[in-house]
Amino acid sequence: MSAENVSLIKGLYNAFGAGDVPGVLGRLSPDIVWNEAENFPYADNNPYRGPDAVAAGVFARCAGEWDGFGVAMADLIDGGNRVVALGRYTGTFHKTGGQMNRQAVHVWTVREGKVVAFQQYIDTLDVARAIGAV
Repeated sequence: MSAENVSLIKGLYNAFGAGDVPGVLGRLSPDIVWNEAENFPYADNNPYRGPDAVAAGVFARCAGEWDGFGVAMADLIDGGNRVVALGRYTGTFHKTGGQMNRQAVHVWTVREGKVVAFQQYIDTLDVARAIGAV
């Protein structure tokens, strides 16, 4: 089953990169618990529960506040029902012109072919600098 989980997450990233939000949300369980990294700007409503909360609280904000926001996960690590993704976030914050090009780690938990949990890890100080919070 774990190879299927890696394939699910790879498809999720491909959908995200293509701007296919329904394709991303369709891979999430209706009961997903989504956590942005502590001190990340979008962690203000952690945990996000359900695909609609993720779409409004995370994806819409990324699209609305960043130019060229991108998530490029170069390595997916098979951990059975967990998939760990290693890569980078990029983008330019609209209000400040601050740029981000940071390492990121995602931990996905999969059950019965759907993502049931997400945890993000990233250098939040660098992101805070890009958005002008520090």
